[in-house]
Amino acid sequence: MEKIKLEILGMSYSQSQSGAYALILGETDGKRRLPIIIGGFEAQAIAIELEKMKPARPLTHDLLKRVADAYSIRINEVIINKFFEGVFYAQLICDNGKQVMEIDSRTSDAVALALRFNCPIFTYESIMSQAGIIVPENKDDKTEDEELPAENNENPYDQYNIEELNEMIQKAVELEEYEKASKIRDEIKRRERSK
Repeated sequence: MEKIKLEILGMSYSQSQSGAYALILGETDGKRRLPIIIGGFEAQAIAIELEKMKPARPLTHDLLKRVADAYSIRINEVIINKFFEGVFYAQLICDNGKQVMEIDSRTSDAVALALRFNCPIFTYESIMSQAGIIVPENKDDKTEDEELPAENNENPYDQYNIEELNEMIQKAVELEEYEKASKIRDEIKRRERSK
């Protein structure tokens, strides 16, 4: 399978999940974005490394980097290799000079380590086509986001058809509301699976 290189575009605080963040990864040579919901600790670990801040005491990811360095273990690349039921999975491709090892990891931890090891992050086309969000060419046509009705529905998207959901996802992306876009994307995928 051909790998797609990703870059970290940013993070935003989750409006719906307390203490959660949306990590936005984007294709290096494309317009698609991969929004991944991560916890506050992992968001902090990523932000500290992005900002090149040095905490007084090493964080867990810094400690792991030091241990790996002490034993001559290198992370060559991170691959987001699976997307199942709204959850992303990743692998660390490691090398100790004698053998290459694949180690399962949470995606947020893998990204935090990729920053520390200065290694690339990849995914596959199947994951981008399933979970990616396309950023429209023309961002000048921004309109106010439609508010969902405040009914007590368990799923606020039940009343919309696929065409309306696709329009909503485009508006959410234009407004850089990636978490909302990922929830709409998950609803569309759920409907496609139930056909």
